[in-house]
Amino acid sequence: MPQQIPPRQDVVRLRQRLESSEKSYGADHPEVAESLNNLAAVLCTLGRQVEAEPMMRRMLAIAEKAYGPDDPDVATGLNNLAQLLQDTNRLAEAEPLMHRAAAIDEMSLGPDHPKRALRLSNLAGLLQATNRSAEAEPLMRRALAIDEKAYDFEHPSVARDLNNLALLLQDTNRLAEAEPLMRRALAIDEKALGPEHPNFARDLNNLAQLLKYTNRLAEAEPLMRRALEIFQNSLGPEHPDTITVRGNLATLLRQMGKKDGDKL
Repeated sequence: MPQQIPPRQDVVRLRQRLESSEKSYGADHPEVAESLNNLAAVLCTLGRQVEAEPMMRRMLAIAEKAYGPDDPDVATGLNNLAQLLQDTNRLAEAEPLMHRAAAIDEMSLGPDHPKRALRLSNLAGLLQATNRSAEAEPLMRRALAIDEKAYDFEHPSVARDLNNLALLLQDTNRLAEAEPLMRRALAIDEKALGPEHPNFARDLNNLAQLLKYTNRLAEAEPLMRRALEIFQNSLGPEHPDTITVRGNLATLLRQMGKKDGDKL
């Protein structure tokens, strides 16, 4: 497996690329938009949404001017900005952007394209976050069907869809249905991305939480410890995902009566 560039090193490299693109092509060139999008994505991975947001808005403005309002690159910009807005709890602002992105991709790429699956998945996540699980579930199932057909049954996009659907099933108290989906997602990501990848850590944490909810605390603990280790090594101790899993583990350990839960 090729060695991954650490996210913080990525930021330096992508800032240099952005500066080079601006110097070579001018401030409003599509190459600059691509550089802005890539840098903003890494900043979001590091939990630095405040820095990323103006870059995303600038990228979107460049794409709309260069390609028109109905281009797939515009849909990508809309989707990314909507995800940032959702992550910063501005759901009412995010939803119309997600709807517009999904409509653009359906019109330009067709109803069975993997990008449309991603848009449906993201929109479903927002609907779930606003307590509309009944609306979200068919979108999640449709996204999963598209990706299984477009890729294969062991692709990371399929794992993402399985995770999203499993979390919805868990939230609607269908834990027995959710667990095999989580285990399948975990196996896919371990094989496709490797056992040190943040997505694999996400899967471990999700499964551990489900095990906790079904009172299998001893099974949950090693999964959660491993998830925390991966997040700390890959994203750093202060990343939001690391902090979340650290809190989850502390809660679990206290439930188990273990004193080291207070030391995390």
